Amino acid sequence: MEIKELQERVDAWIKEYGVRYFSELTNMACLTEEVGELARVMARRYGDQSFKAGEHTDLAEEMADVLWVLVCLANQTGVDLTTAIEDSFTKKTARDKERHRQNEKLRK
Repeated sequence: MEIKELQERVDAWIKEYGVRYFSELTNMACLTEEVGELARVMARRYGDQSFKAGEHTDLAEEMADVLWVLVCLANQTGVDLTTAIEDSFTKKTARDKERHRQNEKLRK
């Protein structure tokens, strides 16, 4: 699926099932909550914490939830994520094209 199609499908879903978008500030809080849930799974799977009995452990689902809310925010603020990510590639390439290759920490 292309990013544009993702934005269109989320928008269609919101209009059909979600009634309307939550406010931008509410969605920002939801994004923070979803990132926290992703962080919890990451900390338990790859860090030093262990899962509690019955705790939700689906990494893919948590990542999808983060992406969903991010797409909602993009839609309601008029951000074309395809253009935004292309611009980000351009910015990062200009800024970092040699920096990471020269970073001794990344060669270990």
